[in-house]
Parts: sequence; structure tokens; C-alpha cells
Amino acid sequence: FVGAENARIVGAIQAVVLLLITLSVMLYMLNRDKIETKNSKSFFLAVLIGLGLGVISSFLGIGGGPMNLVILYFFFSMSTKQAAQNSLFIIFFSQISSLIQTFVTNSVPRFNSTNLIFMIIGGVSAGLIGSILLKKLSTKTVDRLLMLVFTLVAIINIYNIIKFLA
Repeated sequence: FVGAENARIVGAIQAVVLLLITLSVMLYMLNRDKIETKNSKSFFLAVLIGLGLGVISSFLGIGGGPMNLVILYFFFSMSTKQAAQNSLFIIFFSQISSLIQTFVTNSVPRFNSTNLIFMIIGGVSAGLIGSILLKKLSTKTVDRLLMLVFTLVAIINIYNIIKFLA
């Protein structure tokens, strides 16, 4: 895609898709007690799910957290806390592959190195704090926090859709 108009259309499509995924995840989370999980042990299914999540996450430009949680919960019968921890590993390795691709294709964007250093420090610090909190919080509290985050993501996507289509 080339040009500002196409960039707006792609941005709007991405925001709509992410909004639909976020709302679907919220609906699933609200009704998951009524849904039987699969507890799959299939290597083949795990690979297919990983590929699917990777493609969707790359298109949307997200780590995949909301989708990962639901997929891990449904297909592998993980608790919210287990799914959150495993989702972090999935995101970490997918982002490492994206970083390697960026260097191999020589497509590193221009950036302010000072800002990058502070963002890395902030990200690592927040990750450490988050992992400590995850261990201390009850599953019910984690579920409530996730719903709050999903609500904020949905609101941001609605804002982005309006912004791209205006």
C-alpha cells in the first residue's frame, strides 16, 4: 500500500478487526464458565494455533495478548494466570523474531535512542512488577483487571476507527 489514503484505510481495517477481536474476547471471558475447554495435547494443533496467532498479531501490530489468553484457556485448559504467563513467552519470542527480521531486512526505523533506552527500562520494570503482582493477585482479580484492560482497548479502537475514517 502506498499513499496516505491507503494508510488510512489499512489503519481503519486494523482498528475494526482489533475491536471485533477484543469484543469477542470479552464476550468469551464473560461466558467461559459455560464453555467446555479442550485440554489439547496435540503438537500439530499447537503449531497451527501459533502460526495463526502470529499472522493475526503481525497484521494488527500487536503482541497478541488478548487472543493468546482465550486461545490458551480454551484449547489448553489453562487458568487465566497460567495463560497470562504463557502469553508473555509467546509474545517475547514472536517479537524477537520480528526484531531479527527488522535487522536482516535493514528496515530499522529512525528513533531517538534516549527515548528508546527509557522505554526499555520502563518495559522491563513494568514486566517485573507485573509478574510479582500476578503471583500475589487472585485469579478473580486478574480476570477483573483483564476486563478493564479489554474495555480500554475497545475504547481506543473506537477512537482510532473514528480518527482513520474522519
